[in-house]
Amino acid sequence: MGIISNPFSLEGKIILVTGASSGIGRSTAIEASNHGARLILVARDENRLRETMAALSGQGHRIISADLTDEASLNNLVEECGALDGVVLCAAKGLTRPVQFSDRAHFDEIFNINFFSIAELLRLLYKKKRLVKEGSVVLISSMGGTHVFSGGNSIYGTSKAALESFMKFAAKEFAPRKIRVNSICPSMIETPLIHRGTITEEQLAEYAKRFPLKRFGRPEDVAYAAIYLLSSASAWVTGTSMIVDGGFSVS
Repeated sequence: MGIISNPFSLEGKIILVTGASSGIGRSTAIEASNHGARLILVARDENRLRETMAALSGQGHRIISADLTDEASLNNLVEECGALDGVVLCAAKGLTRPVQFSDRAHFDEIFNINFFSIAELLRLLYKKKRLVKEGSVVLISSMGGTHVFSGGNSIYGTSKAALESFMKFAAKEFAPRKIRVNSICPSMIETPLIHRGTITEEQLAEYAKRFPLKRFGRPEDVAYAAIYLLSSASAWVTGTSMIVDGGFSVS
């Protein structure tokens, strides 16, 4: 028998990951390097990016420190990154606030990070032809605002719902260049985002019992889904939201 190629391999691919300094972004970068990719790590904190860099397998990785909400910084990133086989857009910020106290300033703060910066980066990468033919874009979205509507989560959830809609439009418009665009919708993932003090540790432990698999997700659970969407194993998948929620949506 001949050698069977691995469709999940990222060997030879250059993958840009935003939000790579922690959480899902860091885990995705590490797992992508384990699958053979060369990484371009993007976040604001260069020191934390270097910590991620130290955990990567292989050689040829790069760091680009950038604030995606700053126009000049974003444009510089697009100029510096070069040709890309894949992009994983992870940068996000949460905010828990009842609707009656959610004014325009709060919406602007979250949308600028969770939606506008991502939409603008993807627009520029496509317009400047940084994404190669048959490249793959993965947006890290959320179950919050798309499938789950918990109290106090309207601003964050609405920003992710907007991202989901944008993903589908981009998938349709990028298809002529064979560029695929998909999203991943995780439920609760063990990252610093859920331990920011708005929910007590006791409440979190009780909430975890509601999941059929009896735990929150881990960053690598999302990273493995991203590997699939970046790889040729998903060559016929675009415009799709992949739910990674430990069975919560069927509980």
